[in-house]
Amino acid sequence: MADSGTLHCNRPEPLRLRIAPGQCQRPQLSVSEGVFPLVEADPDAELMLQVASGDQAAFAALFDRHAQSVARFAYRFVGDSARAEELAQDIFVKVYRNARAYKPSAKFKTFLFKVAANHCLNEVRRGEYRVKHTTHEAEAEATGKELPEPQGSSPDEALHGKELEKAVGEAMTQMTERERAAFTMCRFEGMAYREIADALAASEAAVKSLIHRATMAVARKLSSLEAGAVPARSQA
Repeated sequence: MADSGTLHCNRPEPLRLRIAPGQCQRPQLSVSEGVFPLVEADPDAELMLQVASGDQAAFAALFDRHAQSVARFAYRFVGDSARAEELAQDIFVKVYRNARAYKPSAKFKTFLFKVAANHCLNEVRRGEYRVKHTTHEAEAEATGKELPEPQGSSPDEALHGKELEKAVGEAMTQMTERERAAFTMCRFEGMAYREIADALAASEAAVKSLIHRATMAVARKLSSLEAGAVPARSQA
């Protein structure tokens, strides 16, 4: 890390972290001592323990690997790409500052999204946000990353795919913050119920209920979309 405390991750996106030097100290335990067998199946947890030992390259690797996912997650709460990037930076600063206390009792991704969920939920509670519909184009703009177009054999199928995305986006704006967090971690990040429960400090039963309500909201929007599409097709 340079004397200025700026971490450069060699990426075109404007995500940069400013961290004061000397905030991490070497942990008392390490993977090499065989203390945390779970880490053997989670390379990110191994990297995080290296971060706790003061390895800045390991932190840069974690940042490059997960920054876009965290920014997308934050965008679903604030609906603003610039603010989502700021929140992603804040979240990684928290991860860095708490590296010494990190214990890989769960996957690193679970730890990361626990920090992200707490930070985003607190941000929404103290601010006033009207989350916009999260569409394919909006998500690409939020992350600075081009997303592939929906695969379809015709323009009609591509248009239908965009309509589905819009329906899902509209449903998410009607969810509670915790429903949105659980649904996003489950459907977009591929996290298991147990991992989401750890991230949200909730029981698995509560997480299943959150995801069920969120899924039902999406299903109602999709049903409305399909019902509206039937007359249009019959007129063709």
